[in-house]
Amino acid sequence: MAEQGDDPGPGPEFAICVGTFYEELAERLVNGAIDGFDEAGVSAASVTTHEVPGAFELPLAARWCAESGRYAGVACLGAVIRGETNHYDYVCSEAARGVMEVQLSTGVPCAFGVITCDTMEQALARAGGGKRDQGRRAAMALMRMASLKPAVRSPQSADGA
Repeated sequence: MAEQGDDPGPGPEFAICVGTFYEELAERLVNGAIDGFDEAGVSAASVTTHEVPGAFELPLAARWCAESGRYAGVACLGAVIRGETNHYDYVCSEAARGVMEVQLSTGVPCAFGVITCDTMEQALARAGGGKRDQGRRAAMALMRMASLKPAVRSPQSADGA
């Protein structure tokens, strides 16, 4: 047990990887995530943001963050808005699959906070403020998963036996 005045040390660090193709949405998503971390007591100094060009690049950035050993989790944020071609379907599917693969292969939680919708208006409604704030929701899900891992370890592994 820590004595009064002892510094408990820094808490876990988290990464935000954000696709900046839609700059306004990216900014709003990051702000929502940072607000979510802050509400849970994670200091801004414990959250590092890494920008990538778009949602398709998120899985690789998430892998680099997860494999660094530095982060307890990675929030992947961005937006893909349907256009007139099949490009939307491929980007959404591969971004989601890639982020899932990163967390399964590394054991580091990765939250999928990528808005996939038909219009900019729909994206704006999900990128900031209120209960539909995907950035905040991704941060909250990430912290919940990061805290689950030690909770499910067996007593033997926790004791080092």
